[in-house]
Amino acid sequence: MDKKNENSKKEKKLFDLNELLDYKCASDNPEVRGWKLKDDDNRVIGKVDNLVVNKSTERVVYLDVEVDKSIIDADHDPYGQPADSDVHGFINKEGENHIIIPVGLVNVNHDPDFVTTNRINHQTFAETKRIEKGSAINREYEVVVLDSYGRERDDYNKDAQYT
Repeated sequence: MDKKNENSKKEKKLFDLNELLDYKCASDNPEVRGWKLKDDDNRVIGKVDNLVVNKSTERVVYLDVEVDKSIIDADHDPYGQPADSDVHGFINKEGENHIIIPVGLVNVNHDPDFVTTNRINHQTFAETKRIEKGSAINREYEVVVLDSYGRERDDYNKDAQYT
């Protein structure tokens, strides 16, 4: 592989909206940072900390969610459970308290202000690989997260975007 292709592969594609000073939410879209995220059982999963933008498409593709203590307290240990081909081996480390969720999996509620997903439950969120706040989101992490959410339900639109 030549050097140019190697560098373009490593080029960052996803950015926190906070990093992009010349970007803001479109006026017809709500600003959901700071809003709570609830699961399909109406349990609080966490708080939307940031929006993740694909700079090349100029679209928000993920919500970066700081997870609720109940997610961390679930203390998911995939190595201590029976083997399941859909669960990847990892251990969330201390300080890893953020997850991403594709915008196509959420609904915005204005009264009161919160974001919901009726496709993912608390257990699935607890079994999802987390990252530290501000960590770069690479393709490997995206795949692990989408696989985790996809084993819950296969009918979500992976290409949906928050515009």
